[in-house]
Amino acid sequence: MPPAPSVRRVSRRAAALLTGLALAAGGLTATALTAAPAGAVGSVAAAADVPVRVNQLGYLPDGPKRATVVSSATAPLAWQLRDAGGTVVASGNSTVRGADRASGQSTHLVDFGAYTGTGTGFTLVVGGQASHPFDISSALYDGLRADSMSFFYQQRSGIAIDAALAGSGYGRPAGHLGVAPNKGDTGVPCQAGVCDYRQDVRGGWYDAGDQGKYVVNGGIAVWQVVNSFERARRAGGEAALGDSTLRVPERGNGVPDVLDEARWELDFLLRMQVPAGRPMEGMAFHKVHDAQWTALPTRPELDDQQRELHKPSTAATLNLAATAAQCARVYAPYDAAFASRCLDAARRAWAAARANPNVLAPGTDSTGGGAYEDADVSDEFYWAAAELLATTGESQFRDAVTSSPLHAKPADAFWWGGTATLGRITLATVPGVPLAADDLARVRGLLTTAADGYLSTMAGQGYAVPIPADGYVWGSNSQVANNAVVLAVAFELTGAQRYRAGALESLDYLLGRNALDRSYVTGYGERASENQHHRFWAHQNDASLPHPPAGSFAGGPNAGLEDPVAKAQLAGCAPAACYVDDIGSYSTNEVAINWNAPLAWLAAFAAERKAAPVTPSVQVTPSAVSVAEGGSATVGVRLSAAPAQGVTVTVARASGDTDLSVPGTALVFTAANWSTPQQVAVSAAQDADAAAGSAVFSVGGSGVQGTTFTATEVDDDSAPPAASCAVVYKVENAWGNGFTATVTVKNTGTTTMSGWTLGWAFAGDQRISNAWNATVTQSGSAVTARDAGWNGTLAPGASGSFGFQATYSGANPVPASFTVNGAVCA
Repeated sequence: MPPAPSVRRVSRRAAALLTGLALAAGGLTATALTAAPAGAVGSVAAAADVPVRVNQLGYLPDGPKRATVVSSATAPLAWQLRDAGGTVVASGNSTVRGADRASGQSTHLVDFGAYTGTGTGFTLVVGGQASHPFDISSALYDGLRADSMSFFYQQRSGIAIDAALAGSGYGRPAGHLGVAPNKGDTGVPCQAGVCDYRQDVRGGWYDAGDQGKYVVNGGIAVWQVVNSFERARRAGGEAALGDSTLRVPERGNGVPDVLDEARWELDFLLRMQVPAGRPMEGMAFHKVHDAQWTALPTRPELDDQQRELHKPSTAATLNLAATAAQCARVYAPYDAAFASRCLDAARRAWAAARANPNVLAPGTDSTGGGAYEDADVSDEFYWAAAELLATTGESQFRDAVTSSPLHAKPADAFWWGGTATLGRITLATVPGVPLAADDLARVRGLLTTAADGYLSTMAGQGYAVPIPADGYVWGSNSQVANNAVVLAVAFELTGAQRYRAGALESLDYLLGRNALDRSYVTGYGERASENQHHRFWAHQNDASLPHPPAGSFAGGPNAGLEDPVAKAQLAGCAPAACYVDDIGSYSTNEVAINWNAPLAWLAAFAAERKAAPVTPSVQVTPSAVSVAEGGSATVGVRLSAAPAQGVTVTVARASGDTDLSVPGTALVFTAANWSTPQQVAVSAAQDADAAAGSAVFSVGGSGVQGTTFTATEVDDDSAPPAASCAVVYKVENAWGNGFTATVTVKNTGTTTMSGWTLGWAFAGDQRISNAWNATVTQSGSAVTARDAGWNGTLAPGASGSFGFQATYSGANPVPASFTVNGAVCA
C-alpha cells in the first residue's frame, strides 16, 4: 500500500519488516538477497540500456516529440530519425543540456516535433547509437487507455476474475467472500474496542500489492476514474469511455464502462459507512485488511486470515462525502436511484465529519496494513464541500468552500493525504458551480499557475519531469502523473497547447524517457517493468503465478531506499535512478489503485482524437421567445464546440421594436464552460399601445460564428398564445431536503412538434442540481428545459420525458403552469 510522500513513510512498512511476514513467507529472489557491489548500479545500467532515451511506446503526430541523450559531449550532436526501413525522414542537431541533477547524468535534448508523419518502428539515431523502436500514431494510447483501466477490474475483491476478460493466466476465483479458507468480507468484525457488531464490506478494489482496502486511498482513486469520464464528457470524447469500451463483466448494460468499474469501488465505500443507530453513525471506517501482514505470494481466495475493520476516521468520512457527492452528480443520468443513494450517503458523511472533526487515524495502526494516517483534514473538508457544492448548489457548501483558508491558497500537489486541489479542479471545471465569477476565475488561475510551475520545473531538467530533484519519494511516478493531470486541466481551462505538451511529455517520462531507459508500465515499451510487488501477480516468486498484467504501473524511483532489496541494490543511486524491478522492492516497485488512476486518466486524455480546429458557432435556445409586456423571458446561449481560447459573445438588438431589449452583459466562453448555456434576459417595456411588436437580436463576437434570435412582445391586451400540449410533472422520490422528478411533455396537436423548450417557475426555493434526457438551466425560480435532440421530435399524441434532481426546504409545490416553445401549455 502506497504511503504518504513524506518521511513518515518508513513506519508504514515497519510492522512488515519486524515480523518478516511480507518477505519470509514467499522468500526474496536471489538478487534480492545479494548486495550489489559499490558502483555496480551504474555499470549494470550502462550495459542494459541505451543512451538515446525516448517514449518507448511512441509519440502522437500532433504532440511534442522530444528525446534525451546521455552524453558528456560539450558540442551539439547530429541526430537522424529513421523509419522502419532505415530511411532518414528527419535530421538535425541536439541541444546541449549538461548536468541533470536528478539523474546524475550529462544530457542533450533532441526535438523532432517538426516531423508529422506516422508509422511504426521508428528509431532515433544519435552518434551511432539507436533508440528503442517506437511508433508515431494518433491511436498510440488506445491500448493503454483500456489496459490501465483493466488493472482495476483485476484488482476487484469479491468477484471471480474472468480470464476471458482479463487474459489467459489472470483468471481467479473471487477473494474474500467467506468461501473457505477465506474468513470473508461479508461479516467483518471490528478491532477490539472499535465496535461490537459485524459489517458487510465486500467488494471494492484491493489497494495495492497487498489485499487491504483503504477508504482514503480508494477515495482519490475512484474520484480520478470518475473525473476522467467527467472531463471526457466536457470535451465531447465520452464515447471512448462509454459502454462496451472496456473488458468488464458489466459491458453492454447501457452505462459507460468506466462508471461500471468505478461503481465497484463506490459500492464498497458506501458499505464502509457506520450504520444509523450505531455510535458515530454516518462516519466511515478507515480501512479493512488482514489481522497480520498477508504472506507474499498469496492468491486472494487462499487468504485464511481474519479480516478486521479499523476505527472510523474523519479523513475517511470526508473521502466518502466527496466521492459520493461526485457519484450523485455523474451517475444521475444512468441510475437515478443509485445517484440518490450516493447523495444521501454524502450528506450523512458530511454531517458526521462536522460533528467529529478530529477523529484521526493513528500512525501506529500499521499491523497487517498501512496506517494511512493524516494529522490535517482541512483539505478533505475543502474537497468534500467543493463536491457537494458542485452537485447541490446549496449555500451551506458554498460557505464551507469560501470560508476555508485553503480557498485562497495556491494549488498544491495532490495525493491521498492532500486533496484540496481535487476540490479546486471540480470548482474550476464542473459547469454551473455557483461561485461568483471573479472567485471562479481566481480558482482557475490557481490551477494554471500551478501548471506553469510544473512547466518551469520540466524546462530546467534533462528529462522534462514535473517533479523536482528532491521529489523522488515513495510513489514518485504517481506524483508525476498527478501533476500531469493538473497540466491537462490547465489545457482544458485555457486551450494553451503548452499545457497539453507538458502532460504528454510527462507520459514520455513514465514510458521510457528517463534516467533508467525504462517504461514503468508493464507491457508498454522494450524495457518495461514486469516484477512489481504483488501477492498474486508474483511470477518472480512462483512460476505458476503471472507477471503483472499489461497496464500495471510501478511506483517508481524512491531515494529513501525503504526496503531491503532497494538498500542492497541501489546504494549511492541518483534520485531518479533509485528503482529496481524486483518483487521484493515494495518501496520502488509496488502497484496501487491511486497510482494507476492518474495513469488511466492521462491515457484517456492522450488518446482523445483532436480534430482540426473549427470555429464554434453560437447556439441560442429557444430561437424565438415571447416576452410579456412589462416582463422578461430568458434564452440560453452556448457554443457548438470548445473554443481554442476564451471568447467573448455579446447580444444586441439588430432590428425591430425598441421596447424589447437585453442587458449589455458580455458572455465569456472557455474550453471549460462552452457547452453550458448562459442565460440572457430579454425585457419588454410597458407601453400604452396594443401592438405586439417583435425584434431580432444578433449574438456573436470575434472567433465565433454568430446567430440571431427573435423576441415577440405579448401585449397586456392580448391573450397569451396557447400551445397544443400537455405537461405531467411527477415527484418520483423525496427525502429531507431533496427530490427527483420526471416531467413529460405530450403533443396534443395535429402536427409534429419539431423540438421543444419547456419553461416553468418554482413557487418555492427548489434548486435543480442535475438533470438527464434534457438540457436544464435555472435562473432564480425560472427553469428552462430543452430536449436532448433524440427526444425532441414529437408526433401528434407522442410524449417526451426527462428527469432531474433538486434540493428544497419547506414546501415543495408542483409548478402552477408551463410553457412550451414560449406558449402556455396545459
